[in-house]
Amino acid sequence: MTLNNTEEVLVQREGRAGLIVLNRPAALNALTHAMVLRITEALDLWERDNRVDTAVITGAGDRAFCTGGDIVAIHHAATGWAARWPPTSSRPATG
Repeated sequence: MTLNNTEEVLVQREGRAGLIVLNRPAALNALTHAMVLRITEALDLWERDNRVDTAVITGAGDRAFCTGGDIVAIHHAATGWAARWPPTSSRPATG
């Protein structure tokens, strides 16, 4: 399955099934913290939705369903690394 959508997790309902597609094929659909939060949100919603009987999770691309957690992305999210990059000494002067 190849998708052009740029969202990392695609969520939809088809009939009585809730569908989740992990959409990071270049990273072998490795999970980020944001992806886990989006999946949890969808599953929580469907748990209370009488129209949904089952949930199906699949992965985009042809190489992997999911290789697990993206350790680098999870570390960056947990430590706020992205907000601190580039280091202050490397940032251009403003003003």
